[in-house]
Amino acid sequence: MKKEIVMSAKTVEEALELAAKELGVDSVEKIEYTVLEEPKKGLFGIGAVPAKISASCVCGGEADALALVEELIANMNVEATVSMSDGESGEKKIVIEGGNAAILIGHHGETLDALQYLANLAANKKVAGEKREYVKITVDVEGYRAKREETLRALARRMADKVLKYKKSVMLEPMNPYERRIIHSEVQKIEGVSTNSIGSDGNRKVVMYLDAKK
Repeated sequence: MKKEIVMSAKTVEEALELAAKELGVDSVEKIEYTVLEEPKKGLFGIGAVPAKISASCVCGGEADALALVEELIANMNVEATVSMSDGESGEKKIVIEGGNAAILIGHHGETLDALQYLANLAANKKVAGEKREYVKITVDVEGYRAKREETLRALARRMADKVLKYKKSVMLEPMNPYERRIIHSEVQKIEGVSTNSIGSDGNRKVVMYLDAKK
């Protein structure tokens, strides 16, 4: 997605720095520009003319994802702030906070997952004449992801204790792939219990059972 702006300042260098900030890039080297008007000092400051440039940048797919999320929550009349940062695993993280942002979470994060899915589609869509590297987008609301992960890990430990105590398998409710991985990961730390996923599509569930080998 290409963005173009016109910026004025005392010097071309200052105009470039302002343009980079406005375009959301961290270096003036990432933007293309044309000097529309050279600065003129004037006489004793009278008649001075500022520098004027036309600047543009081709932003990555993450910019499209951010723009989509902002547009969606605006259309939903959700009052919240949206920001983007680098994630711990190289992904781009979009965080939505404040106001009534919590309504974007949905039951067990279903609405949030749908928003994240759309953001990833926007970030990695093919644009004619443009080469894009794949970028992974995660979307979070009010720190929900971390809270949900801790809840799932606690659930995994609690159900594993139940399997060990009653010597019977336990089946959990349907979960998305991300949540199932958290359950599997936590149970791997517990001696004597193993997990497996059964079902298909959106109805896959985690089953915990006694591991005779352990």
